[in-house]
Amino acid sequence: MTKKQKKVLIRILVSAALMVVLHFVPATGLVRFGLYLAPYLISGYDVLIKACKGIGRRRVFDEAFLMAVATIGALALGLAQSSDYVEAVAVMLFYQVGELFQSYAVGKSRKNISQLMDIRPDYANIQRDGILEQVDPDEVLIGSLIVVQPGEKVPIDGTVEEGESSLNTSALTGESLPRDVKAGDDIISGCINLSGVLKIRTTKEFGESTVSRILDLVENASSRKSRSEAFISKFARVYTPAVCFSALALAVLPPLISLLLEVSADWTTWLYRALSFLVASCPCALVVSIPLSFFAGIGGASKEGVLVKGSNYLETLSQTGCVVFDKTGTLTRGTFEVSGVHHSDIPQEKLIEYAALAECASSHPIAQSLQRAYGKEADRSRVSDIREIGGHGITAKVDGIAVAVGNGKLMERMGVSYEPCHETGTLIHIALDGIYAGHIVISDVIKPTSAAAIAALRRSGVKKTVMLTGDTAAVAQMTAQTLGIDEVCSELLPEDKVTQVERLLSSMPRNKKLVFVGDGINDAPVLSRADIGVAMGAMGSDAAIEAADVVLMDDDPMKIAKAIRISRKCLGIVYQNIVFAIAVKLLALILVAFGVANMWIAIFADVGVAVIAIINAIRALFVKNL
Repeated sequence: MTKKQKKVLIRILVSAALMVVLHFVPATGLVRFGLYLAPYLISGYDVLIKACKGIGRRRVFDEAFLMAVATIGALALGLAQSSDYVEAVAVMLFYQVGELFQSYAVGKSRKNISQLMDIRPDYANIQRDGILEQVDPDEVLIGSLIVVQPGEKVPIDGTVEEGESSLNTSALTGESLPRDVKAGDDIISGCINLSGVLKIRTTKEFGESTVSRILDLVENASSRKSRSEAFISKFARVYTPAVCFSALALAVLPPLISLLLEVSADWTTWLYRALSFLVASCPCALVVSIPLSFFAGIGGASKEGVLVKGSNYLETLSQTGCVVFDKTGTLTRGTFEVSGVHHSDIPQEKLIEYAALAECASSHPIAQSLQRAYGKEADRSRVSDIREIGGHGITAKVDGIAVAVGNGKLMERMGVSYEPCHETGTLIHIALDGIYAGHIVISDVIKPTSAAAIAALRRSGVKKTVMLTGDTAAVAQMTAQTLGIDEVCSELLPEDKVTQVERLLSSMPRNKKLVFVGDGINDAPVLSRADIGVAMGAMGSDAAIEAADVVLMDDDPMKIAKAIRISRKCLGIVYQNIVFAIAVKLLALILVAFGVANMWIAIFADVGVAVIAIINAIRALFVKNL
């Protein structure tokens, strides 16, 4: 509990204790009124102040005004009739109980989101003359070498140049297991270094790094209201004045009609009913619980590593009927890796070694993938006579052996017969001393969770999955078949992806929405065009993250289905609260108007319903097992 919540709780307890004590005090008249005024003001002075401020700002019709009028009227009735003041105090007391529940629920949701805010680093370490100097992260330039010690936050995105360690990424991704990093690995800001000292070469300025982008998104998330929230806001603006005038009519019209009919007017009874009507009509159950449900849903999602930029996107996400994927970097890792070695009479490791050493002077992505597969620092003293043949490959001597590494054209040029491959990918053929030694398959590796993500989407009710890629048809078809994707479009330019999304949107049912998932800068136009754009937040491009409505902080496609389930749970809670609150209130208003229900029923219709709705809204926080 916060200090403010503790103070409210103490006020509630003190006020309740005084009410119990006063029940046994034999005081009457003004003395009794003064005694009951104490617990009333202890529990509700802030409501009265808020109501007065609302009147001063010409924003009269809100829940504070309703509570003030109803309770002051009840006190006045009690004084006029020399009766009890318990109901007036109880209304204010239970109203504060409802407010306390609301505050706790909001605080719980904000805590989940604020965990992201805690990732903001206070400083960065730069080594100067052998001494670590703490500087403002904003002052660190791209390409600077920073040092992150155990227990410190990674302040800026970069690449590990020296050291090995484990990183706590839970604040970013929701993943509790540490992530191991070593030299050459990319690293994002906001993680906490757990063990070894890391030297990191920065690749972005602090303002453009992952942590800054996340903080900006979080700060703006609550400004985008859903249709349900917008409806409730409009409803409250119309509903509140309507019930105020209805209560006034209930207090005045029946007695006047009675006077005209020459019957006893009974002003007190109708005034009491009007005040009970005001209490029962208070719309706080709707006005509070609906935004709270969405806020809790966003908070629960953020805890799982899914950042939703606004409740409107959370609502739209619940209607997902089709999910469209980019391939590279979304369903695949986006880095070329050795995926197979075929037709080799020598050990696979030896063949990769020959290829890596021959390619040691090249900066080509294929050469780098061979270096990673080799896993050692290339000993260039073993290599001589390196010759690169454009469009073909490389020839060199490794340990005195003539090594040729390249495509089929290189083999044909050297008069070496080579074997084709049944797998899809980039083929690297190797010849040793003019004799074919086998080939290495290099491909973009599918993420381990991609196939499970597609299956999870189907279980979540998504009827269609589509993959759009600029890659070749053969590679695209193989990836789609492996993952079980329904439709694939390949060899697309960025503008072609937009055209395909337009086509898919035109065929969507009216009540279903299209979600596009991507990570590259070329995906930004499509992310903006789709009903919901989902971007990979860990290694995704800045443009994609800016254009997206939902960001997956750990680049895991499994989180898409989870985000959909979270949104549907949240919307279910919203509709439950709307139906429940309106039904109970309408029933209570009718019963109060006809004198069947008293002030205590009105209190339940107001505060009781609000507390139940708030407790129900809190359920949106608990999404771990969805």
